[in-house]
Amino acid sequence: MGHSCDGRNCHRIAGMVAKRHDRQQRCQRWVENCRRADLEDKTPDQLNKHYRLCAKHFETSMICRSSPYRTVLRDNAVPTIFDLTSHLNNPHSRHRKRIKELSEDEIRTLKQQKIDDAFERKQATQESNENNEQNTVSEEGGIEQEEKTVPLTLEERENKDYLKSLFEILILMGKQNIPLDGHNADELPEGIFTSDNFQALLEYRINGGDEVLRKRFEMTAVNLEYCSKTQQKQMLEICENCIREETLREVRDSHFFSIVTDEVVDIAGEEHLPVLVRFVDESHNLREEFIGFLPYEADPEILAVKFHATITEKWGLNMEYCRGQAYIVSSGFASKMKVVATRLLEKYPQAVYTLCSSCALNVWLAKSVPVVGVSIALGTIEEVCCLFNQSPQLLVELDNTISALFQDNNEKGNELKKICRSQWTGRHDTFEVLVDLLQALVLCLDAVSSDFSVRWNNFIVGRAFVLSSALTDFDFIVTIVIMKNVLSFTRAFGKNLQGQTSDVFFAAGSLTAVLHSLNEVMENIEVYHEFWFEEATNLATKLDVQIKLPGKFLRAQQGNFDPEMTSENYYKEILSVPTVEHIIQELKDIFSEQHLKALKCLSLVPSVMGQLKFNTSEEHHADMFKNDLPNPDTLSAELHCWRIKWKHRGKDIELPATIYEALHLPDIKFFPNVYALLKVLCLLPVMKVENEKYGLGRKRLKAYLKNTLTGQRSSNLALLNINIDIKHDLDLMVDTYIKLYPDKVEFQDCIPSNNSEVTDNA
Repeated sequence: MGHSCDGRNCHRIAGMVAKRHDRQQRCQRWVENCRRADLEDKTPDQLNKHYRLCAKHFETSMICRSSPYRTVLRDNAVPTIFDLTSHLNNPHSRHRKRIKELSEDEIRTLKQQKIDDAFERKQATQESNENNEQNTVSEEGGIEQEEKTVPLTLEERENKDYLKSLFEILILMGKQNIPLDGHNADELPEGIFTSDNFQALLEYRINGGDEVLRKRFEMTAVNLEYCSKTQQKQMLEICENCIREETLREVRDSHFFSIVTDEVVDIAGEEHLPVLVRFVDESHNLREEFIGFLPYEADPEILAVKFHATITEKWGLNMEYCRGQAYIVSSGFASKMKVVATRLLEKYPQAVYTLCSSCALNVWLAKSVPVVGVSIALGTIEEVCCLFNQSPQLLVELDNTISALFQDNNEKGNELKKICRSQWTGRHDTFEVLVDLLQALVLCLDAVSSDFSVRWNNFIVGRAFVLSSALTDFDFIVTIVIMKNVLSFTRAFGKNLQGQTSDVFFAAGSLTAVLHSLNEVMENIEVYHEFWFEEATNLATKLDVQIKLPGKFLRAQQGNFDPEMTSENYYKEILSVPTVEHIIQELKDIFSEQHLKALKCLSLVPSVMGQLKFNTSEEHHADMFKNDLPNPDTLSAELHCWRIKWKHRGKDIELPATIYEALHLPDIKFFPNVYALLKVLCLLPVMKVENEKYGLGRKRLKAYLKNTLTGQRSSNLALLNINIDIKHDLDLMVDTYIKLYPDKVEFQDCIPSNNSEVTDNA
């Protein structure tokens, strides 16, 4: 507080005081000791939320270790260590606030406080010794403090060096995405021993001159596993926790954050949910970082409980500071994740449920439709796109087919060719593109599946035949046509949500019109469905597809078939009606009143303000964030100054167009409430990460999943690979391992790979 400190190495003021009246007195003593007269009128809650103090201002005995990764201050902790003379030799200190001059009475009071503090520290030290607690450093504060330790013996030093070498190998394997097992042991002949990747790297390091490892294993039999699978797993968990803690510490320092999950993925045969966190770092950059996988549960209620427990208990995040949540899901998982969102909202109303900026609204809505035919169609579309992306030769064949079909409209044909070379399944107009491409896709796949020359391999020929059959099923055709027409009402709205900040702001105001249109469709569903079904039958006729009821429906009737049931009526009841109803309800749920009020606050961004002729009223909408502001009582006056600043700017000054630009303004510090509001607003998952280099977490996650075989994926190694640029502390990892597994650092942890004799080096 009294000097320039690294925000990552700070403890929250009055954060650990148990009773409210004690906290007020303690905060007052902290402020007096820091000689910050400008903070004397602040409440304990304001001090706790907006101000921090470096741990080096506390005696060692005042810091208590609570876990291998985190520490807290003792309840009676008071800062007493201050250098009040260093500024005399600092040429930059002229710009700092002057230290308050104390009266004689205040000096006597401080002296008495120091005497009392000394007595309290003595008692705390005695208590610490009795409980054998170590006064060490917190990763949460990120500070390293010296503690009184007994010098290590030669054996202890060798053990630590040995463990450090093992950790270095594991970190290398994680960052380079090298699986621990290089082969399947079941495939090897009996009696044959082959090193896995970990042991092979360890042996390579020994041969490369690592004396620590050489001394450890020089008399070891060649069929000995240097590090058991159990020990590897334990060490990997420590690596994962230490790397994750680096990110979580920054999240805690920034206070506010949002939670985002991606599609369920397969990790070594088990379903997992990737979890990412959004926060604004100390450099005012919005970041989205991957923090781990959560085992997926089929029961949504159990999933909700475990999801909350992992975030709060295992990862140590305070959900009271969560300001947004979003879930990107595969078809069939949407309803379960909606339960998770609902349960979190019940506990934390400020955790606004929103769409994620990386997922198009129409794609998200389609995946959430509870109709089996829609889920099947989406899966088929993904398989078709995947097949063509795997084979450049197949794409050329599709180009030729498109050219032949669109001879009279080259512009349309060239546009479709360009789309085919992109990830078109994630577009706002995916179903429109598919309807335009369907004939070309079918003709191309038919040509490939009937070509028995050596031009195509058996896999491509087989897949082409299967997918051609799927695309020419009438159930598929009518599904994509109806989805295309229903989602046309939300296409422009969804596209604006992924646009510039001003587009998002004005999109929020257009939701009422979108819902009005959809409600009008629902009221006249008979008429709309008749047009949609006619379009589907025309497309089917063009592809020589028979118009009929689904075979599974007819089989389910078992002789009780109603002869008056037509294909048109069937698809109206089973597809059109539930799809329109669902989309209307989903839009209402995802764009709640709280969400819309938050988006209305985007008028704080100067460019939006300018488009509104500076006639804005953010005070009403910002009321939901009142408790997040450092000085809520001055919000109205500050917003007025903010508007005047931009309304009367110089002619050569451009209005910042994004939250990112506004947060990086040199004078944003003079508008603390505006800064706090902008910081919380950009955390909403619906807002895109403006600077791409701070949104690499999701891209690296996708790259890891794409480049790693399902059986070789590891949740531990994945975190190391995805967060490759996060620093790691080997000494911390070693110390943590020794503390958690004191019996594992001995050499006898090594085990033979088979029943052969092993040389005993213990």
